Amino acid sequence: MRTTILGYPRIGANRELKSATEDYWAGRIDASALEKAAADLRGSVWRELHDAGLDMVPSNTFSYYDQVLDTSVLVDAVPDRYRHLDGLDRYFAMARGVQDVPALEMTKWFDTNYHYIVPELGPDTRFRLAEGADAKPLAEYRQARALAIETRPVLVGPLTYLLLAKSAPGAPAGFRPLDLLDGLVDVYAELLERLAGAGTDWVQLDEPVLVGDRTGEELAALERAYARLGGLPARPRLLVATYFGTVGADALRILGGTRVEAVGLDLVAGPRNVDVLASIGGLPRKTVVAGVVDGRNVWRADPHRAKAAYAVLLGLADQVIVSTSCSLQHVPIDLDAETGLDPAVRERLAFARQKVAEVVALGEALRLEKPPADARAQAPSPGVDDGVRARVATLADARRGDRATRFAAQRDALKLPELATTTIGSFPQTSAIRKVRADHRAGRITDDAYEAAMRDEIARVIALQEDLGLDVLVHGEPERNDMVQYFAERLDGYAATEHGWVQSYGSRYVRPPILHGDVARPRPMTVAWAAYAQSLTGKPVKGMLTGPVTMLAWSFVRDDQPLADTARQVALALRDEIADLEAAAIRIVQVDEPALRELLPLRRADRAAYLRWAVAAFRLATSGAADTTQVHTHMCYSEFGEIIDAIGALDADVTSVEAARSHMELVADLRAAGYANGIGPGVYDIHSPRVPAVEEIEANLRRALQAVEPARLWVNPDCGLKTRGYPETEASLRNMVAAAHRVRKTISG
Repeated sequence: MRTTILGYPRIGANRELKSATEDYWAGRIDASALEKAAADLRGSVWRELHDAGLDMVPSNTFSYYDQVLDTSVLVDAVPDRYRHLDGLDRYFAMARGVQDVPALEMTKWFDTNYHYIVPELGPDTRFRLAEGADAKPLAEYRQARALAIETRPVLVGPLTYLLLAKSAPGAPAGFRPLDLLDGLVDVYAELLERLAGAGTDWVQLDEPVLVGDRTGEELAALERAYARLGGLPARPRLLVATYFGTVGADALRILGGTRVEAVGLDLVAGPRNVDVLASIGGLPRKTVVAGVVDGRNVWRADPHRAKAAYAVLLGLADQVIVSTSCSLQHVPIDLDAETGLDPAVRERLAFARQKVAEVVALGEALRLEKPPADARAQAPSPGVDDGVRARVATLADARRGDRATRFAAQRDALKLPELATTTIGSFPQTSAIRKVRADHRAGRITDDAYEAAMRDEIARVIALQEDLGLDVLVHGEPERNDMVQYFAERLDGYAATEHGWVQSYGSRYVRPPILHGDVARPRPMTVAWAAYAQSLTGKPVKGMLTGPVTMLAWSFVRDDQPLADTARQVALALRDEIADLEAAAIRIVQVDEPALRELLPLRRADRAAYLRWAVAAFRLATSGAADTTQVHTHMCYSEFGEIIDAIGALDADVTSVEAARSHMELVADLRAAGYANGIGPGVYDIHSPRVPAVEEIEANLRRALQAVEPARLWVNPDCGLKTRGYPETEASLRNMVAAAHRVRKTISG
């Protein structure tokens, strides 16, 4: 009986990776100092996993920014516009952009809140294995071996890499990245041979695309790729890891027919994997790596369920290895750091270190054939609020009045110009603002001092927006640590962590709250700040809320009831908040749902049911608003084409979306769908430090006008400005307003 995990957080227990990379970007340290910090992080993780008792330790799970970007660099899939740069400067330019060169597109990694950098491939792409220090899997394997730790390098599988890629701008209409499979597999073959030469016993190839719907052509590509890799005369043993759902029977049958030695199955998100495996007669000559400990949520494992699944798998495979369901990069590192959590909640939790211990303990129990300890059964039950449940039980489907009536009422009430300009919500959070929040949380300043500091910042942000000439203003959200955590800290049924950081992208980390019981709003959450901001200006100020789906998607959510029920509880709390905002004379309310696409099931057959409850939850939250109250929503970094009908069904008066990095692709989707409400396709990318020129923004606006008439088109960045600095923010917004004025003049002319 052996044990392993599929990956581990790379950020460091004290966010050492964030500090090091941001110091490098700011010029405070050089490349050698950053590389040393990275090597120290990797070494500490390998030692920790080895000392915890894992039999197989993964490597090459570290990344300065993103594992898919690492793969692009590894196989030299670097667009020409970055080739004038070298080393880390090239790498980070692909991720973040530089002043004269925009970044590559970024989008969500399957149905998680992790973002990957989308490969950009064309028919002229010629893969080759990076040499020297750039051959990252080799370098990291050798580093671990120098520490006397044998590891299993982890690679993004070739099929997943190509199916997640996009065609480069200007590629012929018939080109698809999958056309490049044979050349990519040749590079993987060379890498596997070199890893074998270095002494590597096992290599893990991650193929999560296999839990989605795959075409016959894609399945043929899977067979071709692994027949080639499995047939190499000199190679390590291969583990093809799948996760985030249920593998199709055809894909599993194909893997069973190749010479790969092991297949990883997620038995948490994909409990039907056992049935699929049985339906094909099992994998009698292979090892199954059984993902029985949840790698994406923070609840303790149910050891009896895990043991039962293991017992079934024993009859369907040659050997079974106990593992996590996916990489642990999606959960915080250490529960022991959370000394402030309610003990009744804490007893139900396990973070990455604790999950490693669960894997090891389960393996030991199975090895010795003794019953596993059942800590989960002894944990308290979730908090129940009978009043919340009774209110949810009496709800009917919610919907606002017709769009034309609302459009006319809002036009008369708000009197906004065509191509109205605004921002998504947050303004830069300076070190001074963060210090005030930290001092208040630690009790070093009084409530009055904290409130005065926040009001000063709000007044400054309102004055700045007036000076910039924006049409609809925001209060800047200086009081908010995070768009989900802020609300979670003010709702019953949620718990927040102090150190539960999880990587979202690059150096952007979040602390997902823990939704452990019934949700209720004990008091207003945002009204005082919004009302104060509105008192400073005659222009409309948006009230800013986070929608029910995103409140679930970016939290660790209770697993004892359907998500739809939990979403309705959150929606009721937001509905009450909107009513209070209206009573405070807030005329525009933005209810952000950036995660609507993120939670879309990977199987098409499951999507309609999800979209029904997701859309219903948003409508429940917003349907009580008056016709004169303009409801906005915001979405970012997803493939919106797949949910364009659901976006319309939300029936928000205005929807703002990320569009700059994806080259305004959404415009074509909107044109095809006949979308009729207001739309604000982001005209510049806020995740890059570059300042877009007026001409660049103007060109994006003119593309958008090909699908949206001026009265419905809004002008905004593609996301909030929280992570940017004030100099670049002011310059970018001035250019955005100038571009909007240019286009307005040509329209009116």
